[in-house]
Amino acid sequence: MTIPELTEVVARVAALLGAREGGVSLLEGGITNRNYRVCLGGTNYVVRLPGKDTELLGIDRGAECAANKRAAELGIAPPVAAFLEDPSSLVTHFVVGDMMEPAELREAENLGKVAAALREFHGSGAELGVDFDGVATAERYAATVERLGGEPPHGLAEALDRGRAIREAATGLGEHRAVPCHDDLLSYNFLRSGERLLIVDWEYAGMGDRWFDLGNFAAHNDLDDDQEVLFLTKYFGEPPDDARRAWLRLFRWLSDLREAMWALVQAAVSEVDFDFAGYSRRHMERVVAAGPSVEGWLREARVAGP
Repeated sequence: MTIPELTEVVARVAALLGAREGGVSLLEGGITNRNYRVCLGGTNYVVRLPGKDTELLGIDRGAECAANKRAAELGIAPPVAAFLEDPSSLVTHFVVGDMMEPAELREAENLGKVAAALREFHGSGAELGVDFDGVATAERYAATVERLGGEPPHGLAEALDRGRAIREAATGLGEHRAVPCHDDLLSYNFLRSGERLLIVDWEYAGMGDRWFDLGNFAAHNDLDDDQEVLFLTKYFGEPPDDARRAWLRLFRWLSDLREAMWALVQAAVSEVDFDFAGYSRRHMERVVAAGPSVEGWLREARVAGP
């Protein structure tokens, strides 16, 4: 977004929230959008502006706003102050805090906080008006990369077939019914504010399988076997059986597939200074390496699938 466009957005938001005081400062950390801190009417806000061609990523800004609002009502996200449709901009209250690192999120206390926050949101009854399917998303990204002239990564066709097999095995099972999900639980999107743990960046939110959120968090934050068990125990209130542990591994693998293809789209269109191509390779290497294990995990998951 150009400076004149940024100026226009800030002026329109100021008309809603109060006159601007001081300058507009860019916040660090985003790899899809641009986030700015601005004081309006004596209150600090974060003004969020989409990156270039983010519609190719399947983002629904209305669903993002609805998810953020519901999460804020639950006390697990900063409150929404305003939302503009054209140009699209989400404005939330600025919260003093620190972005968290994966090592922090792997600590037992924080695993419990994340599990509790996700359980609350999944069970909140929010209707987000858009669906999220990890396999369909990876397929759509692959088609976008091809349309933009990019080369599909090695092993993609086989990986998509395995992803479809995971989706088919989960269809109709109670714990896989559609619930509101975040779908992008990397450490950048967790904020430590005092004793609270908040989740930000709800742009990929949609109605989907809770297990994608659980696997996505485990993948992004490199949970080991014991941490996976603790995380699932905190989420479900009981130690996981072999089937639940298998479902987590399946959706952790599916999260890596989505992430690899997301990064290839970003490599083609994004203007953010980030090594998207290398990021995609790292995730796709994990997908290919673990691919032969998917069939065995599916067998374990089917034995006593929830």
